Amino acid sequence: MVNVESWRKGEPRLSLPSKDMMAAIAATRFGLGARPGEIDAARSDPQGFLTAQIRRDGADKPQDDGEDAATRFAWMRDYQEQRKMERQQKDGAGSATPNPALKDAQRALRDKIDGDFLARARLGANTPAAFRERWALFWANHFTVSSTKQLTSVLIGPFEREAIRPYAFDRFENLLVASSTHPAMLTYLDQAQSIGPDSRAAGNAARRQKSKVGLNENLAREILELHTVGVDAGYKQADVTEFARALTGFSVGRDNEDRAGQFVFRDNAHEPGARTILGRRYGEQDIQQGLSVLKDLAADRRTARHCCAKIARHFVSDTPSPALTARLEKRWMDTGGDLAQVAKALVESPEAWDPTPAKFKTPYEFTLSTWRLIGAEPSAIERLAPILTGLGQKPFSAPSPKGWAEDAQTWASPDGLVKRMQWAQGMAAAVADTTDPNALAVSALGQRLTPPVAKAVSRAETRREAFALLVMSPEFQRR
Repeated sequence: MVNVESWRKGEPRLSLPSKDMMAAIAATRFGLGARPGEIDAARSDPQGFLTAQIRRDGADKPQDDGEDAATRFAWMRDYQEQRKMERQQKDGAGSATPNPALKDAQRALRDKIDGDFLARARLGANTPAAFRERWALFWANHFTVSSTKQLTSVLIGPFEREAIRPYAFDRFENLLVASSTHPAMLTYLDQAQSIGPDSRAAGNAARRQKSKVGLNENLAREILELHTVGVDAGYKQADVTEFARALTGFSVGRDNEDRAGQFVFRDNAHEPGARTILGRRYGEQDIQQGLSVLKDLAADRRTARHCCAKIARHFVSDTPSPALTARLEKRWMDTGGDLAQVAKALVESPEAWDPTPAKFKTPYEFTLSTWRLIGAEPSAIERLAPILTGLGQKPFSAPSPKGWAEDAQTWASPDGLVKRMQWAQGMAAAVADTTDPNALAVSALGQRLTPPVAKAVSRAETRREAFALLVMSPEFQRR
């Protein structure tokens, strides 16, 4: 429970709602929507129900094909080589004989990406530890890697398994380093090709008259703007450039190297010399130069403030109270960015238990919570991807490194609501005849079920209509 004695003097002493209401909030706000019996399971100790899901060994991993980034990287290189050969054949002969092997590879590419996403969705639909899963999804969106690049597309599943989930409740520094050095991030933001202008590799390229080499600032910029201190931190373009120079050498092993498809540091691509970033001086340290900057960024109070504000916005409100953000920030700084402790601080914060459902579900959250409502999972990607794409949240395809928006204004559009209704009606046609909508309403919302919604569900002419009314109710659409 909340330790009221630890509150700062003068801070309002907010009261917690009833345990019945807290149990409903635990499943629908902190989690991914209540599965049958979940609210009952949380009722005796809602806060304990959530804190028990915080564990040092990280978040659960989806049951996908288990291929690591290196395996996927090698596979993708082979696929790209096949495509290159087919283009060359076509250019030379004017036409190309259909290549069955390439068509099989194209299907395999799609199957790998679809399999990764479906496995993640099934985990979300089934997990009894939905707070743990939501916490992992938050960090996956914070450190967005998108399939907007083909090479990166098959690495997203391994990225989440290898760089996000194991570190979700670790120190933020470890999560930052793991994500910043993963092949998915290095290819998505073009860091693998970044070469210091005065490095040995640049000199060799100049002698070979290769012009398409040079410094790339994408990763450095996004780490500063999105992953750590935030766009309002007051850094300058010079800080971005110097940070990019410090990160030169961070790359991915080539096909003919021992660490093919894995993180490597290329000493010959690293920009020599000392540099100053955000007022700190970093000496000539090779790989340690970039790692030292990451360590300092992780410990920066501006990073704590930026990340904690995002956590508060994700879990509680598009406009969270300053007191909540400050409490999370204090726990972050007091513990050196211990994310398990920050998660506990969130659960202990009275603002997080405000009964007002202020967050509007994203399409992914909406579909997952509907599957959880009936205690089921999507049987195939075709049951999930089309609605997400139609609602503007195509699987693994965030439009930019900023990730998916989480505010109500983005997702609560008239067109979006119509498409949600269409999907809800389709789900109702498939499952409502074998369910009791009145019981589902109580199971899904608990104390959050309002009399008007309960009455509308009970008075619906058919079970299908009742199911659709429940899923489209404001109480179900919000969390």
